[in-house]
Amino acid sequence: MADWTEKYRPSTLSEVRGNDKARDAFAEWARSWDDHREAVVLHGSPGVGKTSAAHALANDMGWETVELNASDQRTADVIERFAGRAARNATLGGSAAGGGAGGGDTASRQLVILDEADNIHGNYDRGGASAITELVKESGQPIVLIANDYYDMARGLRNATQEIEFRDVSARSIVPVLRDVCRKESIEFESDALERIAERNRGDLRGAINDLQAATEGRDSIAVEDVVTGDRDKALGLFPFLDAVLKEESAEEALRSAYAVDETPDDLTMWIENNVLDVYEPMEAVRAYDFLANADVWLGRVRATQNYTYWRYATDNAAAGVAAARDGEKGGWTRYGRPQFWSSSDATADEVVGRIAAASGCSVATARREVLPFLQAVTHHCKPRELTVAMAAAYDLDESGVAFVTGSGESTNKVESIVEDAQALREERMEDHAEGAFAGGRRATGETDSPTDDEAVETGAPVADEGDEETDGSAGDDGREDDDDGQAGLSDFV
Repeated sequence: MADWTEKYRPSTLSEVRGNDKARDAFAEWARSWDDHREAVVLHGSPGVGKTSAAHALANDMGWETVELNASDQRTADVIERFAGRAARNATLGGSAAGGGAGGGDTASRQLVILDEADNIHGNYDRGGASAITELVKESGQPIVLIANDYYDMARGLRNATQEIEFRDVSARSIVPVLRDVCRKESIEFESDALERIAERNRGDLRGAINDLQAATEGRDSIAVEDVVTGDRDKALGLFPFLDAVLKEESAEEALRSAYAVDETPDDLTMWIENNVLDVYEPMEAVRAYDFLANADVWLGRVRATQNYTYWRYATDNAAAGVAAARDGEKGGWTRYGRPQFWSSSDATADEVVGRIAAASGCSVATARREVLPFLQAVTHHCKPRELTVAMAAAYDLDESGVAFVTGSGESTNKVESIVEDAQALREERMEDHAEGAFAGGRRATGETDSPTDDEAVETGAPVADEGDEETDGSAGDDGREDDDDGQAGLSDFV
């Protein structure tokens, strides 16, 4: 028996169900591609129709498709050889495509589809993320990236693309699809059976079709008793959870949603706290923050006692309490943001915080909680540039580290030039420190002469300013000068 999800895959965008706004935004992206020439990321839970929408769009526009998915080896070389060649206006046969940068024939374009763009990592995909980032910046053809978790994608890749969110498909939208499939397969059905399949899949259209096919195999009809009643083991996504708490559900339903999300209560609390002001009115937010404060107290008790039964009280306050603080339901669409100071296992974040802690002589927790927020505030988007260069030099950060702290794109010329200047500054400081070590012996014997301006020009030695003479407050209690000792703390570059 043929796979029904493939057999009944939408052939046009008009057949994509349950995500009308996302579908229309995707179509507009394609129609206006000549104006913006940007790649787009379609993100959302598995089974909501992202990949199907990409192929349906290609059919609507008359575009060829080139696809790489997670089963392919997605190294930099492979991406360049296949997707790169297509994106730079060459067909798979090697001939030039007329729909490139200088062509006006949209029918000759190729749509490059890269599935699971949030799952490019490890040695197997070495160089893949940076290759894709370069590709989307230089492409002469439209590119669609497919992702389940938008925030698992590299920051530079997110900054270089547009994004369209596909929400979970409601049961109300799934039932007509199941009904159409039954009619095309000449299967008699009870409406309650289709509704039960739709409900138990929690918005996963592909899963619902698979369940329908499994329930009708060898039958020409389906009744309620033919549907397995157990719920599919599928966690609720973070964005639907935020909708439930901040917009749609009662306190009781919001609490149930919290238990369906595969995240800890402290993570959920951070997500709610980071996004509540984007949805709630001032008085609603005041009440909500009272509940969030209570949740934080319970989380503190968990950390202090390691008694995780207290988590239930934190969840009660963060989910049910915040939902109860809302005056009715909220409409519209909200672009939820990831908590800014996310305490996760992200390798770049851990490395940056570790460097800060080692250079500043503080704990990793203090570096993450106190120093990192300060650095992110004073070097936001690499401004001022001189301060950002000094910060990168002080902590010996590479492009990914600078991008993480400043919020800029990792592969941008701006970040690359800052890292280059920071490296030059570090080398200059090492030379200065070496000279200072030898000069220290002279000072210890009472020799305090400094080169004149003319001597400095000839030898390259530093010239002492008039304000460099020692005063009562310029040396420590042990008689040593308070020079830079190589510990790159906050004071070294502020």
